[in-house]
Parts: sequence; C-alpha cells; structure tokens
Amino acid sequence: MSDVTYRGTGGLDEALANGRSLLGKDPAGAAAQAREIIRINPNIADAHRLLAAALRNLGRSADAEKAELAAIDAAAFEPALVEAAIALADGRLEAAERVLRPHLRAKPSDAAALRMLAQVAAGAGHDGDAEMLLRQALRIAPGFMAASTDLEAVLARRDAALAAAPPDGVAEFEAALRKNEELLALTPDNPNIWLSYGHVLRIAGRRDEAISAYRRALALMPAMGEAWWSLADLKTVKLDQADVAAMETALATPDLTDAARVHIHFALGKALEDIHAYEPAFRNYSEANRLKRLSLTYNAADVTAHVRGCEGTFTREFFAQRNGQGSESDAPIFILGMPRSGSTLVEQILSCHSKVEATEELFAISKFANLLSSGKATRSASQPFDRAVAALGPPRLKILADTYLSLTGRQRKSKRPHYIDKMPDNWLHIGLIQLILPNARIIDVRRHPLDCCLSNFKQNFAEGREYSYDLADVGGFYRDYVRLMAHVGTELPGRVHRIIYEELIDAPEREVRRLLDELGLPFESECLRFHDSGRAVKTSSSEQVRRPINREGIGQWKPYAPWLGPLEDALGPVLDLWPGLPPFRNG
Repeated sequence: MSDVTYRGTGGLDEALANGRSLLGKDPAGAAAQAREIIRINPNIADAHRLLAAALRNLGRSADAEKAELAAIDAAAFEPALVEAAIALADGRLEAAERVLRPHLRAKPSDAAALRMLAQVAAGAGHDGDAEMLLRQALRIAPGFMAASTDLEAVLARRDAALAAAPPDGVAEFEAALRKNEELLALTPDNPNIWLSYGHVLRIAGRRDEAISAYRRALALMPAMGEAWWSLADLKTVKLDQADVAAMETALATPDLTDAARVHIHFALGKALEDIHAYEPAFRNYSEANRLKRLSLTYNAADVTAHVRGCEGTFTREFFAQRNGQGSESDAPIFILGMPRSGSTLVEQILSCHSKVEATEELFAISKFANLLSSGKATRSASQPFDRAVAALGPPRLKILADTYLSLTGRQRKSKRPHYIDKMPDNWLHIGLIQLILPNARIIDVRRHPLDCCLSNFKQNFAEGREYSYDLADVGGFYRDYVRLMAHVGTELPGRVHRIIYEELIDAPEREVRRLLDELGLPFESECLRFHDSGRAVKTSSSEQVRRPINREGIGQWKPYAPWLGPLEDALGPVLDLWPGLPPFRNG
C-alpha cells in the first residue's frame, strides 16, 4: 500500500478510493490507509467509516463499532450536516431534508445523517419512516446511543400512544384504545401489548384498568421488569408481600438482563417501602441505581463549571445591554427546578385556568443550548454555554426566539393566550430564556432538599437525569441549581416566582392566588379543583396529581435518614439553611 500524502480534496478522494478498493482483498491494508488519513485529519468521517468497514472484514467487531462512533462524531464537522442541524434547530424541516437526501445518496452509511433524516420524519409526524431510518442507523452503528434513544421515543409514541392529547383527550385516547384492543384480540397472550395498553390507560387516568393490564402482563411474563416498574411507578398503588416474593423470584431468573434488573430493583424498593421495610428497600434502591449507572456517564464537575460560567457572564449589566433583542411574546410560562419537586402539581393547577394551556416537557431550549455549545448552530468551535450565548447577536437571538415559539407552538391544541413549558432542567439555560423571551413567565418550584433528592434517587427515569442515580451527584446537582437560581434572583430581582412545595400544600388557596397574581391572571376556583381535571398526564406524578392536595410527599426522607450521609454532605449549607439561601460567592 502506498503512503497517504494528499493536498486538497483531490488527494483525499484518491486516498479514500484507494482504501475502498482494498476492502475486499486486503482489509488490513484498507485499515492502514484509513488510519493514515485519520492521522492527517481526524475530522474526516469517511475515513472512520472506511476503518469501520475494514475492521468488520477483519472480524474485529468491537473495534469496528468504535470506529463507527468516531465517524458519527466526525460527521459534526461536515458542512452538509451542520447546515441540516441549523435547519432542524430553526424548525425548517423541508430545508433539512433537501440537504440530507442528496448527502445520503452519496453516503448511505452515514449513521449521523440517517438519524437527522429520522428527526425530520418524526417532526413531520411520520414515525414509521423515522423508525426505519433509525433502525438502519443502528444496523450501521449499534452503539449509536442517540439513535437508540430516538428509536425508543418513536416506539413509545407508536406503541403506547404517548403523543400529546387534545384538551378533551377523547379522539386520540379512543384511537389508542382501539389500536391496543385490536392487537390484544389478535394476540391476547402478548405481554408487551398488555404493557402498552396499561400505559395508555394510565395516561388517561383509568387507574384500575391500568393496574389490571400491568398485572396481566406480569401473569404472562413474571420477570417483565418494565411491567413491575410501571405498576410501582403509579405511586398510589401499594405493593404487598406477595409482590415482594414475586419480584425476588423474578430476580433469580437465569439470563435476566441488566435493564430488567434495574426495573425490578426499583419496583422492589417501592414494594418494601410500602410495607415499611426501609433498610431492605434502600438496599434495593441502591442496587437499582448502581446497575443503572453502569450504562451512564456523568461528571458533576461539568454542571458546577456551567453554573460558575453563568454566574460570571449573566449579570444585570449583561442583560441590560441586550434588552429588547429577543421576542416580545409573553405566551410561554416556564415551570422549572428539580424533577420530583412538585412541578407537575403546579402545572396541573395552572392547566385548569381558562387562559393557560398545558403542553408537556418541551426540549426546545435544551436543544438550542446543545447546538450553541457544540458550535453547530453558529458554525464555530465548541465552547462553554455562557460564552456561546454571549456571542449571539440580535439577529440570531430573534431567530432563536421565533424558532422556539414555532417549535413549541406545534404542541399547542388551543388558542389560550398562555402555555406551559414544564422542562425542569431549563434552569440550566435560564440566561438564554431571559435573552430570547424576556417577557415569558418563569416559575421555580422547590421542595425540601432531602425529600426532593431522595425522590429522584428512587425514580427510574425513562431518559436523562443521569445525576439522579447517585446520592452525592443528585445532592450536588440540587446545590448547583439553588446557586444559579440565587444568582438570577440577585441579578434579575423579581424575574422568577418561587413556589415552596410545602407551603403550597399547607396553604393552597393562598399560594395559588399569589401565583396567579404574579402571572397577571385572575383567580379562578377551578385551579383549586385540579384533581378533577381529565387532562392526560405523562410524568411519574400522574396519579398523585389526580388526588386532592395531601401531605404524603412531606418528610418521606425521614425513615431513610441513617443512609443519607452522602446526600447531606453534598447539599451542605443548602440543607442547613433551608428554605433560606447560603451566601454563595463566586469562585
């Protein structure tokens, strides 16, 4: 094989063509050619794909998968994919498709492009096409976790009818019911369909029928981890000693997957808690979290650095200099904070107001943040979030604002003047929210640190929330959240309305009136009867918010106090001074 020494596109194309010609007869030579190209320029995605193909021909599947993932990373530098990413971020699906289709005709094994085209298909409501494209991407790169996550979301929408329901919920709910019932008529002994049916019933608030569906799935497959967790995640269902025995038997099943074990250990922790066996309950929660962390990567220092950067950049002067550069819309209401803080309760209360529409947890702001930090949105190098935001000029801020309103507008089903974006982690990006939507309302829902963090530790989230699977990590995340929100309170006084969950429970009418006053909305008594709402609720609090306000969520940490040392240490003065704030200092 000749050495690779190329100058310009022609030389690179020749080197790649030479490598491809060697694939069949000399895969080791093809691999060497690919490595030489990568040595000269590691951002050539085609070279990583060539290396992956050569390694597969050599029978080195594990190394091939690494090369495929490297190709996906390198594809971020390809102009066509950068252009498509910007179009996707702006909600211009047709523009993204116009770029991606010819790119894929030339490079059909580009897994990153296949995933982006799947996002176009999903955005247009064509989940079948999205599924096909994502499966193709995963055949090329089995370890492509982002594609795998997207596929799970597509399948969840298809099989569990998790798409947002219209205000009355009737049409889509009935369609989802019919679909599942038709499938059950054809295959009545399929536990997966019973599980899907249970999900649909749960979302619609038909609790007893959902329980029966989950129980039927477990009767057909006793070690079905997701069914056990779905049953436990209803929260208001009390599991008993028979359930404990059944789950312990399921854990002894040969060849049980780690994913199933995670589900069952979380559910078993809940069952043991229900019978007040707190020490074994904590052991099972801990084992569930340990197993879950094996498939995750999380660096708490990254979040702390993010907060420190935001403190240094997002000052009163910073915002004053950029005043009026976003949108004047006051339609969005952001409910943010920690998961398991009571945010779903606040959302349910507001959704009963005649001028407020509930949507769901929307990902638009976090997508913008990722695109900005990676440099894809501005065709620049990656940089910390605060610096990327600071570099935005007025035209880009206006584009981001308009894109946010367009993307989130697709989730709306009514013409009410306000709508809710209830993505808890939006607190991380509050500086961007302030710039592009300075008139949007922001509500910070805060719950006792130990109750909130332990509730996260006990929850098996469908995706994300990587910080929640370790007591020290979730405590550090809560501490960083409080710190950044304290900074916002100093630099933008009065900008955020804070609700303390325990105060809402103790004096609901007083707190609801305060909230509506802050939002400039008249008091409506329907907001106090939120539990009678027929609205579909998809979060883990779905059953709890269908009951009148109660104190069951207060003080839940106390039986676990002997084992919460790492959490208390991580929280530090945030716990000691609750509900006050420590005197945070930069540095």
